[in-house]
Amino acid sequence: MTSPRYRARWFVEHGAARWALRWQARRGNPFAQLLTSPAALRDPYPQIEAMRTQGRLVHHPYTWATADYDLIRTMLRDNRFGAFGPDGVDMPEWLRDRLKSARTPPNPVEPPSLLMIDPPDHTRIRKSVSAAFTPRAIARLRDRVESVTAELLDALPPGGSADLIANFAQQVPIAIISDMLGFPRENRGEFLAWGDAATPLLDIGISWRSWRDAYRAMDVMDRYLDQHLARLRREPGEDILSSLVTAGELDDRELKATASLLMGAGFETTVNLIGNGVVQLLSHPEELAKLRADPELWPQAVDEILRFDPPVMMTGRIVLADTEIDGVALPGGAVVVMSLAGANRDPRKFADPNRFDITRANAREHLTFSSGIHTCLGSSLARMEGVHALRSLFDQFPELTLAGQPERRPLYNLHGYSRMPARLGPRITASMESVAAQ
Repeated sequence: MTSPRYRARWFVEHGAARWALRWQARRGNPFAQLLTSPAALRDPYPQIEAMRTQGRLVHHPYTWATADYDLIRTMLRDNRFGAFGPDGVDMPEWLRDRLKSARTPPNPVEPPSLLMIDPPDHTRIRKSVSAAFTPRAIARLRDRVESVTAELLDALPPGGSADLIANFAQQVPIAIISDMLGFPRENRGEFLAWGDAATPLLDIGISWRSWRDAYRAMDVMDRYLDQHLARLRREPGEDILSSLVTAGELDDRELKATASLLMGAGFETTVNLIGNGVVQLLSHPEELAKLRADPELWPQAVDEILRFDPPVMMTGRIVLADTEIDGVALPGGAVVVMSLAGANRDPRKFADPNRFDITRANAREHLTFSSGIHTCLGSSLARMEGVHALRSLFDQFPELTLAGQPERRPLYNLHGYSRMPARLGPRITASMESVAAQ
């Protein structure tokens, strides 16, 4: 990962954009500031709103950008716009050949990951994976989510303190996705470390060191997956990865790319959803009071959390051929960066969009899980995990408070917290709730 060809790959994928974004940020460009400013890590919305004032679809060096709900939803569902990966970058053939020699391990941000491919390959792979996310399959996972959540809450010290990210928000989804992929419990710590190193790949313009460390982590994970797939071929289980291996419809690179994507998407989105939900509900006690009065509002509350403070901030598409949208001519090969967080607060779609309102009638129409053929396969699972985890946490620890300012992750796209110290207060058990109800 240190040879010149790998540095060239980093420069094409991130280095050039990194230089351009920093230069544009110094010139006051709000889109560049959104992706480079430390202030945007804490609160990205001033830059997003500044982007909105520039127009519905604005050209920047290397890319176009939009925070417009209708445009983003249209482009996500329009086959004139394709998934954008490194192969879509316009470059001389000699450079493309050189980069191909800098082969990287299977990962969520390069083909054949479902995020980065279009039909027919996308259709073929998604069909193979989708059986794990049918309504019936999600219903079967509910008992496991409930038991994992109960186990984690039982381990928290009543009246004491805990880091709600490390001790709770991370542990719920890592247990579920590990079960779904047939991973042993003892390997969960390694998965957390690999994920922590690899998540910067979803940002734009990351440093050479972050890029190198991410792929080193993915390389270690690749070797682990080789051994894991070999074991599943000998002793298949009832998990989704075993079924994919047994079906024999995907090659090893497709299997490993799919596994790494399911790990990333199935873990990162839910961790951020739970953490962001805790902060928003504690910051809006009047909304939390509504949930205590009417627990049937929890599913709607989770969708409002996903709209108001989404775990994923943006996505991108490449224009497949010269086209026009909203009166703007876009050349083939142009890249469009779409602010999902901006779409979720578009005042033309959501009334009073900067108000957190768990009774918002159209909260579920957010674009946090994308739209069209690339809609997140695990959206129903993430919602179910979020509802049960948050409701159980606040039911058992009704006096829960934050112990200081939670720490944001140093990432622009995956929007969440790395640490969240909290004072738990007394635990309310099921039996105590029954007495209180009488």
